Amino acid sequence: MKTKILIVDDEHDIVELLEDFLLQKGYEIAKAYSQAEARTQLEAFKPAIMLLDIKLPDGDGIEFLKQIRPKYEDLGIIMITGLADKKIALDALKNGASDYIIKPIDLNYLSNSVLAKVVTGFSF
Repeated sequence: MKTKILIVDDEHDIVELLEDFLLQKGYEIAKAYSQAEARTQLEAFKPAIMLLDIKLPDGDGIEFLKQIRPKYEDLGIIMITGLADKKIALDALKNGASDYIIKPIDLNYLSNSVLAKVVTGFSF
């Protein structure tokens, strides 16, 4: 059974890049371009890992993380962002993100981060 990953980002080019890369690694992928779509995919697709952008058209990714973390305790959440901000990164990690990756994304680092979530069984 393939590990399911939900990519949540409003930048279509980023989503396509991540989707292509992760499909080549053998993961099953779903996409969302907003928090509303992500909520639907969380219920329907039931991912093990979510790549979550901080800036989405319908809200802040950190606030979204805070809202969903209690319901999806075992979900591995990796924040992806163009914001290299230590305060935001610490806030994300404090609120249940397992990693904070800055764009442009180092795909090797992302691959290792995702693999770490797979190996540890998604418990953080």
